[in-house]
Amino acid sequence: MKKSARLRKAIMERRAVIVPGCHDALSAKVIASCGFEAVQISGFGLAGSLLGKPDVGLVSMKEVLDLTWNIVQAVDVPVMADADTGGGNAVNAAWVTDRLITMGAAGMNIEDQVFPKRCGHMAGKQVISAEEMVGKVKACAKVRDSLDPDFIINARTDTFAVHGLDEAIRRGNLYLQAGADLVFIDAIAKRSDIAQAVNKINGPLSVNLMDGVTGVKTELLPVPELAKLGVARVSIPVASIMLTYKALKDFFVALKQSPTGTLPGATQSMPGFAEYTEFIGLPQYHLMEREFLLQEDVEQRYGKAL
Repeated sequence: MKKSARLRKAIMERRAVIVPGCHDALSAKVIASCGFEAVQISGFGLAGSLLGKPDVGLVSMKEVLDLTWNIVQAVDVPVMADADTGGGNAVNAAWVTDRLITMGAAGMNIEDQVFPKRCGHMAGKQVISAEEMVGKVKACAKVRDSLDPDFIINARTDTFAVHGLDEAIRRGNLYLQAGADLVFIDAIAKRSDIAQAVNKINGPLSVNLMDGVTGVKTELLPVPELAKLGVARVSIPVASIMLTYKALKDFFVALKQSPTGTLPGATQSMPGFAEYTEFIGLPQYHLMEREFLLQEDVEQRYGKAL
């Protein structure tokens, strides 16, 4: 079964399938190796890892597509891309959809924020008209139907923070009618809001959870409870970039403070060199060298042990 079909099946079962966010190819590989069924590319994470900047629309669509290609090629599980606002109007959004399907992505988020957009849990969001977003969704859906009918269009609305739950539900249903497969109400607040959205939206609902992250707007609910409510997908979008920041900060602060300039007692926080290089596939490249390079070159590099 192709990746997009696997993702579609999981979402349509409405069992709150967990789709963690990644910020690069390595974090995607780690998530996939832990047994998760799919990964979601985090625009927040891309901005942080690529630029060291906040998610306020600074990463170009060309950069998003290049990074998405790297991530899609790195893992065997379905990857949902983050198309932000689609790169412009409906014509731009259609082109981005074409590129994502062609590179092998299994789905994408597209949102109704005004460009430049910002992370959904930041203040100061603005949204375009529902009618303009409907046009974007229709354009994306036309491309999907011609290239890969299983490709998931996750229509994200940020209007909860701007106009409230009723408008978010209204927009969600309009986007489903326009051809979206999944609705995501970003920064929805509490359990009762989620339950109401599940009941009133005429299709599958996605929500975000940010376990362990303070200052976010959505109530942290157990995933089995979300599944019982009928939520289709649960994204955990920022964990990979936040954990990376914390681990790097903790290690290098300790290293700077070390009187010896070394941290022999901190090795438990690091893998062995062999473990890491095996995870990223170095042994497979050694096998390719042995198969395709001149034998004398291989022996000169490694001896006869390789």
